[in-house]
This record gives sequence, C-alpha cells and structure tokens, in this order.
Amino acid sequence: MYMFIYVTAGDEEEAKKLSRELLESKLVACINMFPIKSMYWWEGKIEEAEEVGMILKTKAEKFKELRKKVRELHSYNVPCICAFGVDDGLKEYFDWIDLSLTD
Repeated sequence: MYMFIYVTAGDEEEAKKLSRELLESKLVACINMFPIKSMYWWEGKIEEAEEVGMILKTKAEKFKELRKKVRELHSYNVPCICAFGVDDGLKEYFDWIDLSLTD
C-alpha cells in the first residue's frame, strides 16, 4: 500500500532540511512543499503562524521509520504527522515510487 503523509514545518528551511533527510534515507520518493497560514489551539490560546505544508509520498512499510525520523529532526514539540492510505492511482506512478525507494 502507498501513503501520502501530511506534515507541517515551521519554515521553508526546516521543510527543506526534513525533505533532504527523508529523501536521502529513502523513506520518501517525493515531497511537495507549499506555504500555508495556520490557526490552532496551543497551551490554552489561539495561535497564528505561517508554516510550510508538506505532502510526502511513500509506501506504508516506511511509515514508522519516517515518523520516527521526522520526530527526531522536527523543531515542534508536537509536529503534525498524519498518514493517508492511497488505495488507487496511476500504476506507473506507484511503480516510480517503488523504484525510487529501492536501494
């Protein structure tokens, strides 16, 4: 099974650092990054921040190691790491993910 993992980073520099580490570790085949404006509850009050949203493309078997690596490298105490299973898609794209994650 394939997965898309949604992660937010504090800024572009952090997003690129996380991306490079995950790519070099062969935990992801691709990462999309985009600027976002976030509002959220934190320690009893509503906060606002400019962040970088990330969509990581990988295989389900890589998720636990990927989550561990993101937690180790991330600047947030509680980073957003949410996984979505991908049940259907272009076979050639999934083949490319397989090839990209092979050592």
